Amino acid sequence: MNRAAATAAIDAFLRALGRDPESEPELVGTPQRVAAAYIDELLSGYAVDVDAILAANVLSGTSDTVVVRDIRVSTMCPHHLLPGIGTANVAFRPEGKLVGFGAIVQMVDAFSKRLVLQEALGEEIVASLRKHLSPRWIACRIELTHGCMVARGEEAHGSQVETFSFRGTDADRAEAMMAVRSTL
Repeated sequence: MNRAAATAAIDAFLRALGRDPESEPELVGTPQRVAAAYIDELLSGYAVDVDAILAANVLSGTSDTVVVRDIRVSTMCPHHLLPGIGTANVAFRPEGKLVGFGAIVQMVDAFSKRLVLQEALGEEIVASLRKHLSPRWIACRIELTHGCMVARGEEAHGSQVETFSFRGTDADRAEAMMAVRSTL
C-alpha cells in the first residue's frame, strides 16, 4: 500500500468537500491519520497470509463439534467505506483434522480487515477452513451492525444483518445452524 498516495488522496478528498486540512485546526494531520488507520488497521488483512496461518496450526484429532463463538469482527463496506461491527461464530464437525482456536480467530480477523461484503466474508471463512480441514460440515454465522445502514440512508439504528454460510450435506444443515446459534 502506498501511504503517501493515500495521504494525498484524503487531503484532496477533504478539499473537494470544501475543507482545508492545513488551516482548520481540527483537520490538521487528518490525512495522515486516516491513511494510517486504513493501512495499519482497517485494511491490514491484505498483508496476512491466511493459508500460512491455518497450515501452520492444523493438527490431527477429532471432536464431535467445534464451535468458536463471539469472535469480534470489524470490517469495511466496499460500497461506502464505512465499518460493519459485530461477531462471527464458526463451527465444524472434524474428520481427523483440527486447527488451533487462535488460528480461527486470526483467520476471521484477516479476512474481515479487507474491503469485503458480509456475505462474502462468511463464504471466505468457510471455504478456507474447508480447504485446510476437510470437515464433515462447516458453518459460519456473522452478525454485524453496518455503519452504512446506521449513519446514512435508512438510519436503521439498532439493526443487525445476519448471514449464514455452510458447506456440507443437507442432512447436516440443521445441526450446523444450531451449533452457530446457541451454546451446545
